[in-house]
Amino acid sequence: MKTITKAGLAAVSMMALAGCASMMYTPPTAEETAAVIKSGFRERGVAKLDRIQQTELQAACSKYPKGDLPKDLRANLEKAAEAAVKYPADGKWMGDWRQGERIAQSGVGLTFTDAPTAVSGGNCYACHQITKEEIAFGNIGPSLYQYGKLRGTSEPIMRYTWARIWNSHAFNACSSMPRFGDAGILTEEQIRHVMALLLDPQSPANK
Repeated sequence: MKTITKAGLAAVSMMALAGCASMMYTPPTAEETAAVIKSGFRERGVAKLDRIQQTELQAACSKYPKGDLPKDLRANLEKAAEAAVKYPADGKWMGDWRQGERIAQSGVGLTFTDAPTAVSGGNCYACHQITKEEIAFGNIGPSLYQYGKLRGTSEPIMRYTWARIWNSHAFNACSSMPRFGDAGILTEEQIRHVMALLLDPQSPANK
């Protein structure tokens, strides 16, 4: 049996390292990643490919997935989101809390199986507790039970709550809450009903 000399062992090791170096992983570019993502989707019904096109804010949050955006960038994105909030022109903040409860319970709308005329729901209970009667709710977001009872119905609270529903990114750039008004998920009238669910003293949310 031949004995491998130190020089021979060193040569073999160098060859192995060179082979590993040539196989080192090169991460894909942003364009390549976007192309792969796009290739995995196709349009079906009301679900169109424009949904995978990111806004400037979404692109920034993808670039900083841990939410550690530079302070100035975060402030600018939140300021732009807040400036785009459309408040009710007639000054009417609240509708019917009963309809608001139905909207909060409903997850219907905007999927490829829904008709274009289907009225979307808010699916609010997927992330929040709102009433004590409903025991099936998520905890991704904070509890909204007694929201109005704790905060009141002053003008600043109305404006804040409306803006939060319209586009939560105005307060947290990388919020996971849907942009219900900004993205056209809920109509202005529907948002009024959800406002009533949260703020009307007669709503079960405030009992």
